[in-house]
Amino acid sequence: GVVEACLLHMLKRRAAGFLRTDKVAALFTKVGKTYAVAGDICKKVQELQQQVESRKNQPNGQEPLKRQGSTTSKTPVLTPQAIKHIWVRTALIEKVLDKIVQYIVDNCSKYYEKEALLADPVCGPILASLLVGPCALEYTKLKTADHYWTDPSADELVQRHRIHGVHGRQDSPSKRPALGIRKRHSSGSTSEDRFAASAREYVESLHQNSRTHLLYGKNNVLVQPKDDLEAIPGYLSLHQSADSLTLKWTPNQLMNGTLGDSE
Repeated sequence: GVVEACLLHMLKRRAAGFLRTDKVAALFTKVGKTYAVAGDICKKVQELQQQVESRKNQPNGQEPLKRQGSTTSKTPVLTPQAIKHIWVRTALIEKVLDKIVQYIVDNCSKYYEKEALLADPVCGPILASLLVGPCALEYTKLKTADHYWTDPSADELVQRHRIHGVHGRQDSPSKRPALGIRKRHSSGSTSEDRFAASAREYVESLHQNSRTHLLYGKNNVLVQPKDDLEAIPGYLSLHQSADSLTLKWTPNQLMNGTLGDSE
């Protein structure tokens, strides 16, 4: 949607088409006449639109019969949002959206007014450059709408954000490895277990959970405990709870579970 807004900013009427309600489609079609990459996207979008229409015309949503031995893939199920942005979406999935936008920027005088965003000598090339990254991704699994409302567990977040990878057993990848922390001068195993448990809770609290929201986190932040000691790298994080903000810092050794006999 954001890319479309940029493409439509101060688009010339002649480029948008006088009778076309879909201005993005008109722009892609016009560019496709002189740029082969955009022309291929036009063909793919037309095929998708035909497939969507044929699906609508099928009673009870049944799939149309295919010839025996046909290798044609199943008709894609596109959401209304995907159909709304089908031109930009198809170019993005085919990894050519950045090339098309760059071509439009290079030939902006044909399609845009002088004050348009894509006609700007700085903003136009920047937009094309920003699209190189998204076009390098493989969109094989798109997130569903309910994904944004599910918060991963603290254990999963700790696994994701281990600073230097997993240091522990590899036979049970679904279980987070223990931190393996020892406390010097402890009076017994009970205090050691209590300390290890509190350390695990502390590391989990460094990441977003149901009680606090992680606002900011940065690794390798140096802290000097005493004047005569060297600075120690650690993980700095800022958290928001219902009634307060909390700043936390933990040495990397504790994060990695390799504290050993150090103080």
